[in-house]
Amino acid sequence: MVRRSSPSDGGVDPQHLAALDLLATLVAVVDDGGHIRYANHALEDAVGLSRRTLAGVPLSEWLTQPELLQNALQGARGNEYAVIRYDTHLKRLLREPLPVHLVLATTEWPGHRVVEMLPLEQQTRQEREERLLEQAQANKELIRNLAHEIKNPLGGIRGAAQLLQLELADRDDLVEYTTVIVHEADRLQSLVDRLLAPHRRAPVMADVNIHEVCERVRAIILAEFPRGLQVVRDYDTSIPEFRGDRELLIQAVLNLAHNAAHALKERIAAGDARLTFRTRVQRQVTFGKRRFRLALELHVIDNGPGVPEEIKDRIFYPLVSGRDGGSGLGLTLAQTFVQQHQGLIECDSRPGHTDFKILIPLP
Repeated sequence: MVRRSSPSDGGVDPQHLAALDLLATLVAVVDDGGHIRYANHALEDAVGLSRRTLAGVPLSEWLTQPELLQNALQGARGNEYAVIRYDTHLKRLLREPLPVHLVLATTEWPGHRVVEMLPLEQQTRQEREERLLEQAQANKELIRNLAHEIKNPLGGIRGAAQLLQLELADRDDLVEYTTVIVHEADRLQSLVDRLLAPHRRAPVMADVNIHEVCERVRAIILAEFPRGLQVVRDYDTSIPEFRGDRELLIQAVLNLAHNAAHALKERIAAGDARLTFRTRVQRQVTFGKRRFRLALELHVIDNGPGVPEEIKDRIFYPLVSGRDGGSGLGLTLAQTFVQQHQGLIECDSRPGHTDFKILIPLP
């Protein structure tokens, strides 16, 4: 690939484009002939060359279907389209071509266009993140409305049962029924309180060591399941402390670990159950369309039967549970607590391997 034109900026001041380096997507500014006038850091990293080397090179040379970009530029010059989108592959040095979704758009600079390339895997991830965030917001509204509708009549039912209990003080056979009503009303009240708990108090931020969180959860799990369960620690001890609510994070990880331990009951009985806490650092991560240089990656992995196929897409919904007797709140609350730290929880599950991954931006 040979440079065929001058790397002159053609009237585009690179200082005005510095914000493009903050994007996780691959961005190039090209002239009407398709020659690169500016490439952001993400594009440099993807291709494997500096922007100085790329300047003046036809962008089409780095695409597996160069004629598609040329046709798009021709249509843009003729004002046939304001924005053009299509899927293609970006060539890379010493690596396989990268599948991308390409967007060609006009700019404020005459004779120049912006080409944004979003890796298809990243696009899928962003769409999944957006779905999770939308789902969390919908859950929040649902829970608030549901709690409001339940609490008032629930208080009336409990109060009426208590008054009736006083009237029936000499009828032990009937008092038993009013006692059941009071106890069940209290149980429902407890459920409503747990649903509302994460929305009632703001996170208390302080410096958090994620391995202290893991060790606390490990101790609790081993106290509850002292035999038949091996808890493996696979830590990257170089992970720095970060600002967070320690108690909320302990509860989030504990909910994931509890879910895993209950799914492992048969293997615990057989003596070969394994639960793994793994910590890693992930680089150049995008959350909610924002790019972060570093992120914590905490895996809670078990060798159980896996998440039932029929609820895989709904496991973070409130009141959805894969086991008998489960409240269906553990994963919902865990996701809420992590999202309060600008992060999210993802799940990869198959028989014999279930991996709940917590991702949280690091400073």
